[in-house]
Amino acid sequence: MNVKMEESWKEVLKDEFSKDYFLQIAMFIKTEKAAGKIIYPPGSLMFNAFDKTPFDKVKVVLLGQDPYHNPGQAQGLSFSVPDGITKPPSLINIFKELQSDLGITPSVNGNLEKWATQGVLLLNASLTVRKNEPGSHSKIGWIEFTDAVIKKISEEKKGVVFLLWGRFAQDKQALIDETKHHVLKAAHPSPFSADKGFFGCKHFSKTNEFLMQEGLAPIDWKLNK
Repeated sequence: MNVKMEESWKEVLKDEFSKDYFLQIAMFIKTEKAAGKIIYPPGSLMFNAFDKTPFDKVKVVLLGQDPYHNPGQAQGLSFSVPDGITKPPSLINIFKELQSDLGITPSVNGNLEKWATQGVLLLNASLTVRKNEPGSHSKIGWIEFTDAVIKKISEEKKGVVFLLWGRFAQDKQALIDETKHHVLKAAHPSPFSADKGFFGCKHFSKTNEFLMQEGLAPIDWKLNK
């Protein structure tokens, strides 16, 4: 697999790329494409989260589960959709909480690249999905890869804020050294669970409080121009 990824990540993750499981991911995706399966996001965006947020710039990790599986939505950043694409329900709820927490008017577009370029790693646990089949690539080895990413951040950095929304993300808490990082947990922003503890979690303001405690610049969560 030709890994299009910002150079600092290539160095941090170089051992993973030669492991059997990673080679098997590449073979699986190649086989799926040869069989005519449509895979999201497109290959050039598969590692977009790493391209947009270099390792040395990571201040926050926002963990998602799966890329969006409908046409045009997935861009390799958790919860984010390209400009002009209808905002999915979870993202609408994220913007509602942002408005409640910080008074920020919801953005017209659902493109979160501005967060990524400020140091918010928008990481999905699986980096690909088959069209219209949520979870279809969740057992092909991606979890092992992204768990390694979380461990590397935990081991080699300090003072990172991890946002764990929903049970799936919260299961990753065991990978994080909480003696030197900050973990914020809430329900998933999905319409099925947002009112069970996501709304009112104030994670955007809390994240900035932690960053400032670490002597780091807060995130400008505002997306509208």
